Amino acid sequence: MSEPSSPATRFGRADLQVHTSHGDGMDSASAIFARVEARAELDVVGITDHDDVRGALEAREAHARGDYQFDLVTGIEVTTLHGHVLALWVDEPIASFKRLEETVAAIHRAGGLAVVPHPFSLLTRSIGRRTLDRVMRIEDPTTHLDGIELANPMMRGWDVGERAARANRERWHLAETGGSDAHFRETVGTAYTMFPGRTAAELRRAILERSTSGVLVKTTPYREIGARRLVLQQARGLAVTPRKVIGGRIERWRAARQQA
Repeated sequence: MSEPSSPATRFGRADLQVHTSHGDGMDSASAIFARVEARAELDVVGITDHDDVRGALEAREAHARGDYQFDLVTGIEVTTLHGHVLALWVDEPIASFKRLEETVAAIHRAGGLAVVPHPFSLLTRSIGRRTLDRVMRIEDPTTHLDGIELANPMMRGWDVGERAARANRERWHLAETGGSDAHFRETVGTAYTMFPGRTAAELRRAILERSTSGVLVKTTPYREIGARRLVLQQARGLAVTPRKVIGGRIERWRAARQQA
């Protein structure tokens, strides 16, 4: 009698880069969650406002109040001296404007994983090939990155995604991820990470085991968003993020003065 065959692996979808109105996004976490729940296409959502963990913590409270069918990952999109890096599974601040290797080590000390978003991009602060080569050659493994985002709508129309994918497979062998970089609820899920499993815990394990892949959806619903909201978000991005970064640095300076 032959042994029963094992059930087919179930693959989940995770959008690991979503911004809320706590930062430069246009929608609250609750509004984002309502759309994700209604569309029932994602199994995990990562909230990663720029240089501020408080949006993710507020999102965690909103997620706990709801009866949602998807998991939440708290995070930050941290600005380093070399470009942005996603700090995932963190619930404490990570200092901005440090060297990339210092930031990655801080993310790991906080219990998180570090993922490079939109690599090589000329449209925003992005980490380049030389920096990745240098950091991945450091002997201390705590400074090594865990993943690289190879599916992001910002890459559409450019060859940076293909170049980054080729470099990763030849050089760094990081987990491949996808994220929408959504600043509107309508664009959540326009890129995602496919992974074996359905939960945040299974996603984390898949990243560490390098068994993920990034998927880019063909269309982005700009018509649904509308020109007015697109312009307002650009203005918000120019105003909110710099102010919060500067304000955070002032708060840390004051705290250090009080402890001195």
